[in-house]
Amino acid sequence: MKKIYYLSSCDTNRRILKELAPGPDVELQDIKANNIDASTLDWIKEKAGSYEALFSKKAIKYRSLGLNEQNLSEQDYRRLLLEEYTFLKRPFIIVDEEVFVGNDKKTIAAASQFV
Repeated sequence: MKKIYYLSSCDTNRRILKELAPGPDVELQDIKANNIDASTLDWIKEKAGSYEALFSKKAIKYRSLGLNEQNLSEQDYRRLLLEEYTFLKRPFIIVDEEVFVGNDKKTIAAASQFV
């Protein structure tokens, strides 16, 4: 399975998708239109090591909701990721059993070998 979770309104995500040029065998999912489901999130968490590793602390809502001042548990991160798409680091790329989270250059370079 090859799948990319991305945000269509994000310039960085659009640039990365253009750079990766995913083929027809890659499923694209805009998380704004269709957020990640609980079972997929749980599977990804097992690959990444924690829900916190999947959580974007750069999201505007992170500070506006005062989450930066709270001690969040793994279950808090999970709940927030399922409730609000903006908290998911993106893009999020799944290639069979490999998972690539975020938009740093090393992550995208590694993912580009598989997409």
